[in-house]
Amino acid sequence: MNVSAQQLHVVDGRGRSISTAILFDVAQALRALPAGALVTVRTDPLPALHSDIPAWCRTTGHELVAVDDIESGREFTIRRADETREQPPWAFVISDPGLEELLSPLGFALGAALAGSPVALYFQGPAVRVLTRSFHERLGGWQRPFSRFARRGLERAGHPPPHTKLRQLQSLGAQIYACGGSMQHFNVSADEFLLPDIRIGTYPTFVELMNSSGVQVFLQ
Repeated sequence: MNVSAQQLHVVDGRGRSISTAILFDVAQALRALPAGALVTVRTDPLPALHSDIPAWCRTTGHELVAVDDIESGREFTIRRADETREQPPWAFVISDPGLEELLSPLGFALGAALAGSPVALYFQGPAVRVLTRSFHERLGGWQRPFSRFARRGLERAGHPPPHTKLRQLQSLGAQIYACGGSMQHFNVSADEFLLPDIRIGTYPTFVELMNSSGVQVFLQ
């Protein structure tokens, strides 16, 4: 495709294998541009990325104008849609604060929010600790001493830590809830919360949200 460099905003995703991390940057770039503007995304030659970026375009309504193989990987050229498509709400219940256990719920939540879905996350049990400034995720069981090495490996892949994902989710409009009973049981105070506007409630509060959600996800 012959597109002038001056017409393009470039998102360089090379060195990262996590689609949501790259697409967050793409969504931020598109948000700052007018309808019809072009963004080019450079990625490593990874099959998952080559599947995920076109799928994200189909879901959101942004137009995938071109896909080009380049020496260092692949380039996707995306045109910003006039309006993104309305998506069903998602509701997540998260109970486990483990390093590996947080990957799927926060990854799915980011994927849904990036696709334009209203997202609500309810942290209960020991997972309320994730919402505090002092939280650091750890591997479980005998693997716990190796948590730092696991986190470094995730960062090399482009997988940001939970607090970064929570900030990204809130910037995309996600609503975050903490179980009040769990806060008391695990000695967590609202003064320790990392983010503003975290809502406190128990099951009836989140059931109301779940009743209006098209997709409900429980992860223990």
